[in-house]
Amino acid sequence: MNRTPRLYALVEELRAAAPRSLTVAALAARFEVSTRTVQRDLQALMEAGVPVRSTTGRGGGWSIDPAMTLPPIRFTAEEAAALVAALAVADASALYADAVRTASQKIAASMTGPASTAAEELAARIVVMPTRTAESVRTAVEQALTDGTVLRLSYVDAAGQESDRDVEPAGLLTADGKWYLIAWCRTRQAGRGFRLDRITAAASTVEQARPHELAGLLLGSAAAGAVQPTALASLVTRP
Repeated sequence: MNRTPRLYALVEELRAAAPRSLTVAALAARFEVSTRTVQRDLQALMEAGVPVRSTTGRGGGWSIDPAMTLPPIRFTAEEAAALVAALAVADASALYADAVRTASQKIAASMTGPASTAAEELAARIVVMPTRTAESVRTAVEQALTDGTVLRLSYVDAAGQESDRDVEPAGLLTADGKWYLIAWCRTRQAGRGFRLDRITAAASTVEQARPHELAGLLLGSAAAGAVQPTALASLVTRP
């Protein structure tokens, strides 16, 4: 059994035993690997956000919260290949690179059979030219969008001129592999798009921003025809 199916099987083994704990030795015997391999696998699951935990002392071992785990996800081989391609694009954009890596670990751990094989074969043949966006910038932008607050940023435009702005975020636009924050710029008193890899610093504030419709700020721009990704439709709460 290679690592990806083993990670999934390890989660299911702990899930089946929950709320009891299983020792590393017992898990190693179950999967016919060394205790060191099991320890590495358990650490990888923890880093991926899987709710596994260890307890020490008599009767101690590793356990999982069954309420926070998911059953197997039955992807087709075509769906698995599509996910691999989408994850590669998201990773290359840098905006969500770290989160994408942990999400991909969870997805990989859930796939079995032909889907797992298709994903592994395609993933081994994809390379990207990454861009760079500071983690602090991404976090500040996400927080401002989620909380509806004013964002304070330093921005370098296409001509190399740097300026400080207070903006009222409306949403994110992705185009040609780049990510843009669409916001009402208080300095320009107009809607503006700020390319995230040109934001050198960003800090969310506690000041509530006025609400702005994303489509309204894009009106009249080259991105006026932008549409919501169909893949996200099921995640959007509609009135």
